[in-house]
Amino acid sequence: MPTARPVFFVSDHTGITAEIIGKSLLSQFPDVKFTYTSLPFVDTPDKVELTATSLREAWVTSGLRPLVFSTLTDVRARERIESSGALVLDIYGEFAGPLERELGRTAIPLRGRTHGIDDHTGYHARIDALNYTLATDDGLNTEKYALADLILLGVSRSGKTPVALYLAMQYGLRVANYPLTAETFELPGLPTCLQAHKARLRGLTLRPERLAQIRSERRPNSRYASLETCREELARATALMRAEAIPIIDTTQRSVEEIAALLNLSRQPSKTAGPDQTA
Repeated sequence: MPTARPVFFVSDHTGITAEIIGKSLLSQFPDVKFTYTSLPFVDTPDKVELTATSLREAWVTSGLRPLVFSTLTDVRARERIESSGALVLDIYGEFAGPLERELGRTAIPLRGRTHGIDDHTGYHARIDALNYTLATDDGLNTEKYALADLILLGVSRSGKTPVALYLAMQYGLRVANYPLTAETFELPGLPTCLQAHKARLRGLTLRPERLAQIRSERRPNSRYASLETCREELARATALMRAEAIPIIDTTQRSVEEIAALLNLSRQPSKTAGPDQTA
């Protein structure tokens, strides 16, 4: 088995930016094995020194030069990390120079600005959206649906809750979710609580085999998790949503981030955002 290349995400704040960009870039190399280490809040000289030591040790242990995705804002900290011999990809540095030349201004580094709360309006909007999404999870408080930006539909374990929460935290959207159950299918058309909100309804589906696998982790050897039950529920849910012209996204091979981006895109009038992405 080939040795995994050590990868570090180093930041003087949360490290979210470094990790998102780093993993996105490394996904373009599917035949290379990586091990990931996140080192957030490297914000003192002692922590910088410990990080440089960790990089050297990882090189010795693996025999492979470590890769570092960095969003360090302190120049001296960046120089110390680079002195470890690792390949350091300075994410801010790569873009700051061209932007400075284009804008005619010098960048002013400020730790944590990307994921901080300097934008109080946006921050509070995300908190309000998250509270709303939690309050309307799994069919709760349907009387609040008039306030929703989106309402997700799908059978149990189709990914409604994590996607709704991600939309709230990342985009500040109020997202309710409503489960499609056997009782739902016994009634003609949509449940009454959804009928006035059709423009904001979006469906999630997935392959029966994947749904059975997910449900088996929760209730092994149950009728709920059986492939036959999953096939039946998904077929009836898809038939209902298509009859009501509700856009559907297949979540089988998509990450939460990708699903959320597609759903956010579907809110915007666009010829590129088709009504059905189950293929």
